[in-house]
Parts: sequence; structure tokens; C-alpha cells
Amino acid sequence: MNRLRVMHLVVAGDIGGAERLLTELASRPERTGADHEVALITPNRRLADYFVAARLKVHDRGPASESPLATLRRAFGRSDVQWLQALFAEQRTDVVHTHTLGSHVLGTRAALAARLPQVRTEHHVMHYRDPTSSPFTRWAAARTDRFVAVSEYVKAVIVETAPDVAARMAVVRNGVDAAYWIPRPARQAGFRVGICCRLTAWKRVEIAVEAAARAGVELIVVGDGEERRALEARAARLGGVVRFVGHQHDPRPFIADCSVTLSTADREPLGLSVLESLAMRRPVIAYRGGGIPEIVEDGVSGLLVSEPSPEAFALAIGALRVQPDRLDPMGAAGRRFAETQGHIDRTSEGYAAVYASLRKHDA
Repeated sequence: MNRLRVMHLVVAGDIGGAERLLTELASRPERTGADHEVALITPNRRLADYFVAARLKVHDRGPASESPLATLRRAFGRSDVQWLQALFAEQRTDVVHTHTLGSHVLGTRAALAARLPQVRTEHHVMHYRDPTSSPFTRWAAARTDRFVAVSEYVKAVIVETAPDVAARMAVVRNGVDAAYWIPRPARQAGFRVGICCRLTAWKRVEIAVEAAARAGVELIVVGDGEERRALEARAARLGGVVRFVGHQHDPRPFIADCSVTLSTADREPLGLSVLESLAMRRPVIAYRGGGIPEIVEDGVSGLLVSEPSPEAFALAIGALRVQPDRLDPMGAAGRRFAETQGHIDRTSEGYAAVYASLRKHDA
């Protein structure tokens, strides 16, 4: 059977989990049963370069504004819908795949106009709860053929707030390439912690900065975003040892330099960087919320913190610092999980089943 042609619509400004998942799927056409391309609308040239470097076929709309007015014009105007319709026809697209909030209305309108089936991956739940986005995302959801939730947590929240979506939703957890995220030794001795994520408010990286200072350990911050200056200022006031290394195309050396990594996010939907740390045999200390308990087993591959506070994280960091013999068994357990339950091959096969259902749906 011929592989489907899937066009991913990405309307975004950052390189996050959705974009990284997309590149992993695109590199596995045999396992996903599809050839993948990207229709891109972004103000961030680094995102375009990221997709190109991953050898994706990118159809770039050109520089775009992220202002609220521009977002509304894009979602409800005619120009971008017509561009997508023409692109779908030219590339003989079989399935439209939307990911980010900015793509929901636009992608749905374009798919409907082109009479193409659409699948939407739900990477988060905020857009169902936020009154400024909920009406738009729900309008699009009512007209979307299939949904993928990246965790059981995401599915449960969405089904609770939008029950009619349940019958059209499958859970396909994000995965990592365990052959790429292989364990490696630290480049220098000593106990240190790290956090790898976009530096945006809901990731709550300030908790990590203060917790590391309280615990008296070095912190490596991998990532960039609008919160970086405020976080750097906070770190300077606290007097802790914090290294901000920015966005890294290859964060593996920095993860390897950490004894433990942290996840401080507010109800993390799943945590791709958490899976990457587990694959590299690094235990994870994470807030017990969202989809994190689906991938981190408390006391086995890391520690789950019930209170999202610097004090709670500092206590957990201190517990592992004074018991270094726990690190290797926890790291081994995390690696086993990444190889068996968190592998990108499982993710790819999950999407292959969803795409196949759309083939049947469209027949």
C-alpha cells in the first residue's frame, strides 16, 4: 500500500516538544506509514532552519507576526486558507496534521475547504480552559476527524471538558530515540542538577533556580525564552551557581554533565526532555502533576515532589546528593523505561494506526 502524504501545519514561534516530535515522525516514513511535509508560518527563522536541518520538506509562508490581531486575521481571513488549499493540491496531500493552537482554526478551515481528513495532536490542555482560546479550539475540534493525546492525563482533561472528543481520540505518548539519547559520562566530576525546557512562565524554572541555590548545588539551564532575563537576574540575586547555556541543538553533553535533572512545570502534559534524561540514565526530580507520573516512577527512576515549591525540590535534591548510591539504579530503571515504554518506534506505530484509520475514514 502506498504511503500517505501528510502535511503538518505548524503555526508557532518556538522550538518545543511538538516541533521535535514532528521531526522524529518525519524521519520514520516506514514506521508511520506516511511521508511528511511541513507548512510553516512562524516569526522565528531558527524554527524554519531547524526543520530544514532535520531534512524535512518545508513550505515556508515567510515572516509572520505573532500579534493577537495578526493571529485573528490569519485564522479567519482568506489568504492563508487559500495558500494552504493550493499547497495541498500541489503536493497531493492526503492528511492534514495540526499541532499548535495557532494552527487549529486555520488548519481546520483549510482541510474542510480541500475536503481532506485532519488529525490534531493535543500537546497540552490550556487552550481548552483559557477563555480567550477555548471557543476557537472547540469550534475546530468539532470539525476534526481524529485526535491524538500525548498522555492519558491530556486525554482525561480534554474528555472532561469536551466529552464529544472522546470517541475520536487515541493516546500516543511521545517517545525518544534510545539509540540517539544514549548514556555518556559527565565531562567533569561533582554533583550538579539541570533543567532543559523553554524558558516560559508555566515551566516555572524559577523554582529550579531557587531550589538549587537552597541545596547548594550547581544548576545548568538548557533552553531559551521570554523568561530568561528574569531568571538570570533571580540567579544573580540568590548567589547560586547557575549556567544558562541557551537553546542547544544537541543538549546531550549538558544532560550528561548533570547527576539529576529537574521538571518543575505546572502540570506537564508529558515531558519530552524528561524522557530524554531517562534515556541517558539520569534520574529525574519532578513535580507530581500532569502526565509526569506516567513516565517517572517515584523512588525507582526519580523522585516525585507533591508540592511545587523551591523548598520541596531542594529537599529532594539534597536526598539524592547525600545518597549517591541511589543514582545508578534509578538511572538504569529510567533507561529501561525509555527503551521499552518510551521509545520513538512505539510512538511512530501509534501514529501509523491513526493515519491508517483516516485512510479508511476517507475511503
